[in-house]
Amino acid sequence: MKIVEANSGVLTNFDVLKFLESRGASKDSARVFSNVTPSENKVYGYLFGTPARGQTMENINEFKEKCKKYDLAEAEVLNIINTRPSSIVGIYPLIENCDLRLGDTVEELVELVVEVFPPHPSAKTVENDAKTTNVEKIEDQNDNDEGKPENEEEMETIDGS
Repeated sequence: MKIVEANSGVLTNFDVLKFLESRGASKDSARVFSNVTPSENKVYGYLFGTPARGQTMENINEFKEKCKKYDLAEAEVLNIINTRPSSIVGIYPLIENCDLRLGDTVEELVELVVEVFPPHPSAKTVENDAKTTNVEKIEDQNDNDEGKPENEEEMETIDGS
């Protein structure tokens, strides 16, 4: 790789992910035919689990345009894009003097992030796991309830009373 122009701009995690994909990076380390180093595959694997996986250039450009009214530094915008905070608690560490600079508009900024960017991939996984776990618990409970009397009359019949 040859550096054409040093420090020409910042890269989002999405930019790095797309670059590594274009070079042939994969989560599957068994791909021998690619020109990607093991460290590039590890970076790709990490980024694949971040919000960058679900983002698009359109999302990023839309967010950059809509958040201009908040007068955020470029690094703050980059951090928001990379981490996709979905709550006020997630925004505060990313913006210097958040209370003083944004005041009540912090909630608007969080709503903008949630509106523009897709949910974090791990959040979907946790949600799906929770649904699966709940279904399994219900099925297990139903399996355990088999053979148990459903009401007092059945209980009396079983007891012989």
